[in-house]
Amino acid sequence: MEATTSAHTIAPSRWYRLIPIAFITYSLAYLDRANYGFGAAGGMAEDLGVTPAMSSLLASLFFLGYFFFQVPGAIYAEKRSARTLIFWSLILWGGLATATGMVSNVNWLIVIRFMLGVVESAVMPAMLLFLSRWFTRSERSRANTFLILGNPATILWMSVLSGYLIEAVGWRWMFILEGLPAVVWAFFWWRLVDDRPKDANWLSVDEKLALEEKLQQEQQGIRPVRNYGEAFRSRIVLWLCLQYALWSIGVYGFVMWLPSILNAAPDMNIVKTGWLSAVPYVLAIIGMLAASHYSDKTLNRKAFVWPFLLIGALAFYGSYLLGTDYFWLSFVLLVVAGGAMYAPYGPFFAIIPDLLPRNVAGGAMALINSFGALGSFVGAYIVGYLNGTTGDFGASYLFMAGSLLLSGLITLYAIKK
Repeated sequence: MEATTSAHTIAPSRWYRLIPIAFITYSLAYLDRANYGFGAAGGMAEDLGVTPAMSSLLASLFFLGYFFFQVPGAIYAEKRSARTLIFWSLILWGGLATATGMVSNVNWLIVIRFMLGVVESAVMPAMLLFLSRWFTRSERSRANTFLILGNPATILWMSVLSGYLIEAVGWRWMFILEGLPAVVWAFFWWRLVDDRPKDANWLSVDEKLALEEKLQQEQQGIRPVRNYGEAFRSRIVLWLCLQYALWSIGVYGFVMWLPSILNAAPDMNIVKTGWLSAVPYVLAIIGMLAASHYSDKTLNRKAFVWPFLLIGALAFYGSYLLGTDYFWLSFVLLVVAGGAMYAPYGPFFAIIPDLLPRNVAGGAMALINSFGALGSFVGAYIVGYLNGTTGDFGASYLFMAGSLLLSGLITLYAIKK
C-alpha cells in the first residue's frame, strides 16, 4: 500500500495529461478495426457479393497483417520514437478505414483489411512501451487498463452509433465518417505528447528526477537480459505467447461476430443489434477498472487474470448448452463472457515490464501481442466459418469456451508468484 501512495506523489499531472490521450488514440484504433462486423451485418456483404466464407476471411485478414509487423514496430518505438510511429499510424489507418467505405469489389477490400492490420500492428506494443516509461510498477496495471479501456468503451458507443449510421446513411458512409477522426487526431497526438519524461516541459525538474529515479530503482530488481533473442526464448515469454493466442481466439471471435449473432435473432433490426451489442462492454469496463485497481494494490498480476478467463469459458459453455431456444438467457451469458474476457487486460500487460528489463520489454510485449493477433485471426475466421457452415452458433460457443479454458490453465501454470 505504501508503494502505491508514494507513486501517486510523483508528478500527478501525468494521469490527466497522458491517460486521456492514450485512451482516445487506442479508441480510434479499435473503432476502425471493429466496425467491420457492423458493415458486414448492415449490407456490405450483399452489395459486394461477399459469401459467408469470404466474410470470415475478410474479418480475420486484419489480424494476419497485425501479426507480421508487431515486433519491428515495437523495436522502432523502443530504439527511436513511439510518438513518431503512432503519429504516422493514425494518419494511415484513418485513411484506410475511410477507403473501406469507397471500395467497389472484394479484391480491394482484401487489400485494405490486410493493410489496416499492418498499419495498426505496432500501436498496442508502442503504447504499452510508452506508458511503461511514464508510470511506475505500482501504477502500471491501471495505466494499461485506461489505455485498453479504449477497446470496450469504443465498442460500447460504436455499436450504437454504427447501427444508427447504417440505418441513416448506409454502410459506406459509416466507414468514411468513422475513419476520418483518426487522421485529425494524429496532429493532436503530435502536439500533446513527448516520448520520455525528460522531454516534457510540463513537468518540473524535481518531478522528472523523482520519476526517473523511481523507474531506475525498479529496474535494479530485474534480472538483466542481453538482447531480444534471449528475451524471446525465455520461459515466461513463450508461455504467455501461447496463453494470449488462446485468449484472443475467444475475444475476437466474440467481438467480430456478436453483431451477426444478435442480428440473426427473431424480430431484430440493426439498431436493436447495436444497442444489445453494447451491453457486454459495460460489464467489461467495470471489470477492467476493478481488476487493475486490486492488481496494483496487491502487485499480484496472476490472481487477476486466470479466474476471469475461466468465468468466460464457463459462460460460453452455458450459452452452448442453452442453444437457440433461450435467446435472452444465452444473451446474459454472452454479456458475462464478454465482461470476463476483458477484465484481466491491465494486470496481464503489467507482467512483462515487472519481469523483464527496459531494453527488451517492448519487444517481448510485441511478440506476445503478435501471437494474440494470430489467435485473433483464428478466432475471427473459425467462428465465422462455424457460424456459416453449421447454421447456428453452438459450435462457435464451444470453440471459444475451450480456448479460454486452456488460456486460464496456462496462466495458472506459467506465472510464478
